[in-house]
Amino acid sequence: QVQLVESGGGLVQPGGSLRLSCAASGSIVSIYTMGWYRQAPGKQRELVATITSGGITNYADDVKGRFTISRDNAKNTVYLQMNSLKPEDTAVYNCNADLLRFSNLRPVRGDYWGQGTQVTVSS
Repeated sequence: QVQLVESGGGLVQPGGSLRLSCAASGSIVSIYTMGWYRQAPGKQRELVATITSGGITNYADDVKGRFTISRDNAKNTVYLQMNSLKPEDTAVYNCNADLLRFSNLRPVRGDYWGQGTQVTVSS
């Protein structure tokens, strides 16, 4: 079994900052790309940022320069530092991991999601 557990969401004023964390645990062999996605009420889920195991990052245009994704491979953890937050950043943020795990002693590749953490930007 694999679990992704997010933390760090909350309520923040416009212009403020938050740092999200997502820790993966379980019978993990290795983790390839990790990322953050978000879904605002009435909207589809959208990509926020991704990072490969080698540290190559990709960002959505509307968060470039404000958000920074990073990871600690030793801890199987990905972070999202969010600065200069805007009301339109309000959403449920989900962590995603493309990883290899053991299943019945055999490696199996799969895509896993966390339960989500709410980020609300409001004055």
